Formats: sequence, C-alpha cells, structure tokens
Amino acid sequence: MTMVGPNARNSWRVDADAVDVCRPARPAHRVSFPAHPRRLAIDLARTAVLVVDMQNDFCHPDGWLASVGLDVSDSPALAATIAGLLAPLRAAGVPVVWLTWASRPDRANLPPNVLHAYDLDGTGHGIGTPVPASGAPALQAGAWGTEVVAGLSPAEGDIHIAKYRMSGFFDTPLDSVLRNLRVDTLLFTGVNADQCVMATLTDAACLGYDAILIESAVGTTSPDYCLAATVYNVRHCFGFTAQAADVQAALDATGHARPEPGKENVTCPW
Repeated sequence: MTMVGPNARNSWRVDADAVDVCRPARPAHRVSFPAHPRRLAIDLARTAVLVVDMQNDFCHPDGWLASVGLDVSDSPALAATIAGLLAPLRAAGVPVVWLTWASRPDRANLPPNVLHAYDLDGTGHGIGTPVPASGAPALQAGAWGTEVVAGLSPAEGDIHIAKYRMSGFFDTPLDSVLRNLRVDTLLFTGVNADQCVMATLTDAACLGYDAILIESAVGTTSPDYCLAATVYNVRHCFGFTAQAADVQAALDATGHARPEPGKENVTCPW
C-alpha cells in the first residue's frame, strides 16, 4: 500500500482496492519533571518545541533591537541553553519548530497598528527599514536579520515558519502544521518572553494545546517585572512553567531514544 499524508505521523495507506485511514500507531514516550503549579508528565510522542524569534534582529548586537538601544547581551547564554535542550529533544523524536519574524518586503499584510508599534514616532526606523549596523531591512524575509542567531543550528527535518505578528499562530500555517504532526503539547523557548513568546503561548492555550513555558530558555529585553508577570500568568491562566535543566534530566533518566512499538513507557516516572 502507498502512504499518503504530509508526514509519517499523519498518513493513510492506499491501494487500488482500499483506503486505510487508521494513522500509524506511535508508542507513548512519557517523561516527568518538576513544574509549576504542579509536577508534570508529558508524552514526547505528542510534543513539539517552539523556538521563537531567536534571530539576528532580536538577538545580535548588530541587529534591530540593539540599534534602538535595547540590551541583547544575554542572548548568547540563552542560545546555549536552548541548544542544550534541543539536542536531547530531537533524539527523542520531538519536532523542532522555528518561528521567525520575517515580513513581506512590501509589508502588504501589515496594518498601521503593527507598523506603528515598531516606529512610534513615525521617523521610519521600523519594520523593513535598514538597520544601521547591518544595513539589512529590519524583520524582512530573506534579510540577515531573520537568520537564526549564532549559537543555534537548525537541523535537517526541523520546521521553519515565518510570522508577521507577535503571535506565531495569526496568519500563519503553524496550527495546521502542528495538527498534522499530531501534537498536543508545546514547549516554548525564545524571545521576547512577554511579547512574541507569550502571545504565541496564549493563542496555543486558547486552541487547546498544552502550553509549557521553559523559564530558563526564554528571555526578554523588557523590565524584570514584565517577565515576572508573564511567568505568573502562564502558571495561573494558561499552562505550566518548567526549567530546561529539569526537562533535560528527565530525558536523561528515561533515555533519549524513542521507544519501540510494544515497549511503551506507560507508567509516569513520578
């Protein structure tokens, strides 16, 4: 029979006589780790990790945020934390989705309120205008500023999605991609925690995904109280928070490799 579908997780089997719409069975891969407000157990077989806006314009000293006077000096340490988490997650078969702000060169889908938010005084230093240090147009598809920042390396098979708002779900295929991956649980990493990460996480929760903010794998150029409010709201309104080190320890304890059929970890390792 021929496999018909967008990926091995979501496919039918078809031949000249019949169509089998039963999706391939995928063994559960449960791991447990400390979290807030309660300890969590998740199924890695139904989990994806989102890396939000870890791109030059937001994280590099020659990028757009730095050009408007914001401090991006924590970005290398953040990139290292995310990189350390992605390796074992990939080994466990968890899809990695890169969300990057990459606007159309003509900005045709950006309304005035979005453009104004990044050019408050109307002097022309917002989306699509050249960044002084790099000379590249800010947040524009194909430009240097939309490339993944040094310290992080997308791998073959990772998924890349361009976004045009703070939320990675609005006006993008993100929801369709995740549903085709048969994903229920999302791990959130990247910048800025209180802006694009939070907006994407809020929409994810409203769409019914399990939302987990990895506190040590997000950062922001906003004041500390903005991050504190974000963590509070995630814990009390939208999902859970956890630390990258705890997730990595759980992966190490259960083994990174995905389980073979018939050898599922069906007991949560509390």
